[in-house]
Amino acid sequence: MQGSALPERAPSKADAGVPGEIAEAPSSDLDGRLDAAIEDARGALHARQAEDGHWIYELEADVTIPAEYILLGHFLDDVDREAEEKLARYLRRTQGEDGGWPLFYAGEANLSATVKAYYALKLAGDAPEEPHMKRARDSILERGGAARANVFTRITLALFGQAPWRAVPVMPIEIMLLPRWFPFHLSKISYWSRTVLTPLLVLMHQKPQARNPRGVDIAELFVAPPFEEGRYLVNPTGAALGNVFLALDRVLRVVTPLFPEYWKRKSQDRAVAFFTERLNGVEGLGGIFPAMANAVMVFHTLGYADDDPTYVQAKEAVRRLLVFAGDSGYCQPCLSPVWDTALAALALMEADEPEDGPALRKAAEWLAEHQVLDVDGDWRDNRPNTRPGGWAFQYSNAYYPDTDDTSAVAMAIDRLDDGDMEETMARAEEWILGMQNDKGGWASFDTDNTYYYLNHIPFADHGALLDPPTSDVTGRCIGLLAQRGHGADHPAIARGIDFLLREQEEDGSWYGRWGTNYIYGTWSVLCALNAVGHDPEEPHVQKAVEWLKSRQRQDGGWGEDCATYWPDRRDVVKESTASQTAWALLALMAAGEVHSAEVVRGVRYLLDAPRQNGEWRENLYNAVGFPRVFFLKYHGYSAYFPLWALARYRHLKIGNGSGITTPHGM
Repeated sequence: MQGSALPERAPSKADAGVPGEIAEAPSSDLDGRLDAAIEDARGALHARQAEDGHWIYELEADVTIPAEYILLGHFLDDVDREAEEKLARYLRRTQGEDGGWPLFYAGEANLSATVKAYYALKLAGDAPEEPHMKRARDSILERGGAARANVFTRITLALFGQAPWRAVPVMPIEIMLLPRWFPFHLSKISYWSRTVLTPLLVLMHQKPQARNPRGVDIAELFVAPPFEEGRYLVNPTGAALGNVFLALDRVLRVVTPLFPEYWKRKSQDRAVAFFTERLNGVEGLGGIFPAMANAVMVFHTLGYADDDPTYVQAKEAVRRLLVFAGDSGYCQPCLSPVWDTALAALALMEADEPEDGPALRKAAEWLAEHQVLDVDGDWRDNRPNTRPGGWAFQYSNAYYPDTDDTSAVAMAIDRLDDGDMEETMARAEEWILGMQNDKGGWASFDTDNTYYYLNHIPFADHGALLDPPTSDVTGRCIGLLAQRGHGADHPAIARGIDFLLREQEEDGSWYGRWGTNYIYGTWSVLCALNAVGHDPEEPHVQKAVEWLKSRQRQDGGWGEDCATYWPDRRDVVKESTASQTAWALLALMAAGEVHSAEVVRGVRYLLDAPRQNGEWRENLYNAVGFPRVFFLKYHGYSAYFPLWALARYRHLKIGNGSGITTPHGM
């Protein structure tokens, strides 16, 4: 970020005048449009800022979340009819042309999402004979029926008595008693798996039945009668180890009922204590909907009174995720205020917002107040000697801060700090250094969470049980350390760069774990390399630059579909988007390409792209929760990232006609 004293880069091809690399000087008309777009986008951010200084934008996932909200109401027999009808309208509106529901905008039908959406609509009163329900049913049956849905969907069906419990992999409640050295332990799986699984263990042990007051069933979604279906469990990876775990599942079905009742009671008590301690009040368990909903079902199953404070807070946490506009709405998977506030503040700084003005001052104060300093989260399991000092994604999620948010927040505060927040910054830097993985990279929530054999268990058919280090998060952490004045020779940075170079794809890109996809990962890495003064003429940088240029579309923008998370579809593009174009521009400018024809064309694309009230319009999803399983649309990305890219282009173009170094960690 600006203000860091870092080495200047070597001249790039663009500076040297290589034929075809240099764009004509932008016209004064373009300059005027650039200034106007930046001011409009700044004004839009100002209008969105809350009185206390933070920003929050909607976070939209696929239809499984609003469908599960409807299902939860019928499990409890506590249905908000007005909310349910608005969610049902959203489900009807988002149905695909092929009859099913996709995992992301304009995607192909997904069996599990379609099963949940169909059941939710039927619970809400839609008749199976209605055309949209018939098309959905046909889509499900064409894909093998509801018996072929994923593990989490089959658990839902078992809870509603629509499938037998043998359709679900065995996960004994006694897992809670296993020692840390055992091959499976809660500390060996990711934070999101930990918070979702722990209450789920209680449900799978108790095997409650949903109230389902109207007695709605979905037998029509099965090719064969569900209780006669012979084969529910499959090897999730196809590897030999998966077959071993399938055999172990058969053994556990026989021996688990023989475990002493004392073990079961102790295990259940330990599970309930674990997730109750992490409820976060009205923020909910782990700050994520699936864990919150599971906790609510456990409290209901265990007979908590309706006015029990813990139960009331757990239900309120779920309700807070609802978003309505007019007669329609959906349920968010979680809330993103810390992430939105950090990125919005960084974009405004790039756009010359006064750093001592009220907008940024209040944002910095709000962010500083949300630093986690006094809770030893689950990350301490592997880093017991590191003090807390990070930030979580949500308003409150003290047990689960993450390195991605912490790096972004710390970069923003560091630029705004006038000396009063040095302790805040020191604790953040200490925590980031302490969270580096042994092999040099950074993961999001945990360290060395790389027990890959666990991805072969039948329960893990979603393939997202773990939290390994990733290129995008590593790039962000390196960027923060560089901004704090550490150079490429710092041991942590040197190890991080080695990790990034090992992770580069054959085509020159980097994988984006948390944003869609290779454009996002490549942006993060190139910014990090630039921040530590890495020579942009190095072959790996130029290979990334050439890949980015090759991915520019005819309209001047960049786009990348969520389907690129499937290895055989990594080149799929539906259309250019403002957020992905911004990432590509920021990446190219970090590599010294500010004057290239591709950058100028990308700027023109952003200036020409549709905007409404100062924000770029974007339909396609732009992020990922779990690759190939769960995708996201950050509504704020098209508000602050294009502003960021345009403002940086203006800075670099005006700051030095030959192209200046960009000492920015992002």
